[in-house]
Amino acid sequence: MEQFPHICSAPIKYKYANDSDADYKKTGKSSLKFQLINQREDFSFALFSGGLSDPKLVAVSNVISFANPKAPLYPRLSQGKSWNEMTVTWASGYNVIEAVPFVEWGMKGESQTRSPAGTLTFHQNDMCAPPARTVGWRDPGFIHTSFLKDLWPSSVYTYKLGHKLVDGSFVWSKSYSFKSSPYPGQDSLQRVVIFGDMGKAERDGSNEYSNYQPGSLNTTDQLIKDLKNIDIVFHIGDITYANGYISQWDQFTSQVERIASTVPYMIASGNHERDAPNSGSFYDGNDSGGECGVVAETMFYVPAENRAKFWYSTDYGMFHFCIADSEHDWREGSEQYKFIEKCLASADRRKQPWLIFVAHRVLGYSSSYWKDASFGEPMGRESLQGLWQKYKVDIAFFGHIHNYERTCPVYQGQCMHVGKSHYSGIVNGTIHVVVGGGGSHLSGFGPTQTSWSLYKDSDFGFVKLTAYNHSSLLFEYKKSSDGNVYDSFTISRDYRDVLACVHDGCEPTTLGS
Repeated sequence: MEQFPHICSAPIKYKYANDSDADYKKTGKSSLKFQLINQREDFSFALFSGGLSDPKLVAVSNVISFANPKAPLYPRLSQGKSWNEMTVTWASGYNVIEAVPFVEWGMKGESQTRSPAGTLTFHQNDMCAPPARTVGWRDPGFIHTSFLKDLWPSSVYTYKLGHKLVDGSFVWSKSYSFKSSPYPGQDSLQRVVIFGDMGKAERDGSNEYSNYQPGSLNTTDQLIKDLKNIDIVFHIGDITYANGYISQWDQFTSQVERIASTVPYMIASGNHERDAPNSGSFYDGNDSGGECGVVAETMFYVPAENRAKFWYSTDYGMFHFCIADSEHDWREGSEQYKFIEKCLASADRRKQPWLIFVAHRVLGYSSSYWKDASFGEPMGRESLQGLWQKYKVDIAFFGHIHNYERTCPVYQGQCMHVGKSHYSGIVNGTIHVVVGGGGSHLSGFGPTQTSWSLYKDSDFGFVKLTAYNHSSLLFEYKKSSDGNVYDSFTISRDYRDVLACVHDGCEPTTLGS
């Protein structure tokens, strides 16, 4: 991204001295406050003259050090490969030859056990292009992941991160807690939050990266405010917008720590995580700033068979999620297409009636997509729409476009169900939702008015799904500015409605009697 200021490998953020004191230029005196997070290195402050256009270094402060720069930090939870497994991933400055990483955990109020953690990192030559391979590079430390297994369903667990040093002493994080996943098909209140394209911003009022994600803190804070009413979060691509400046990942994981340490924080791969020239991505730009997926795949765990191919399925109670990777080929006949069909087909709709498809780019419908102002990737719709219809996908979620839009239950460009606020009975089509207003600069809508678009909003926000039971689902679109609901609908149906024959989605029959 050719934006001013051109940040370099250190985590630079800035304020103008005269913003604090209008008389600074006359008096030469001003006071500014910055919030620092532990990034495993010392900090210094610098004073520049000349502004962003012609900066000249005037002075550098003394060094600021953290008490333990290597401390374990910023845990993020994720669903494991089975419903009763939770993973904990965190960063530290400890290599495995210095200290053994583990998680101490157990049911709240009961005896605790310890589970070992695996350790990964990545190096400058793993990056695919500048700036990640050049000025944006910064050592990420070490990324640890522990697998907490055989969890009891819907139970509260406490945990803390630990490192056992070679001298036998221990370094500990603070304590955290989470609630384990319900058994697949379990009939209970289950609440899911979905959004894309959030990024990060600075709480101390400083600027960085041209204030590229102005709404990210609003979204983060609304989720924190409502955290007791959220069970799992899906951040569907364009996570940090680090764009090759590796230090931004620490800043983002710090920003979402209160959320990600408490509920599973599931991610999807977006163009700003994966795309790099000649790297095998489906699109050949450099939206990732040369990261080519390496950083996202290491910093966050997802239950994929191969994290370099960032598609996976996960269950949460009455929900079955199929998460695609829009930055790899998803066309019919591709490896990912086969995964998508297998994932959709594997849903037991009697136990998990709510079938959700997720991808970063709009592979379905959007009124604001720049190519023709009528829908997203035409090849996506042509390739995948038959699967969505055949397997009766309830809702398909997309990011990439930085706004909110909801369609009717649609198939082949036609609304298959009347009504806007309530749907009942037989499933006739899939509702498509663009929910890319997590925090990055907003997108408008194209001039074309389409029959399938029911609600549009160019603002920051997120979606919340609430499953009350196997027959009732509530959908809410909330704005990040106030947390209020601005669009909603309900779905009511029975298992036999899912089984019923629909257009291009009928099981073959015979004349046998």
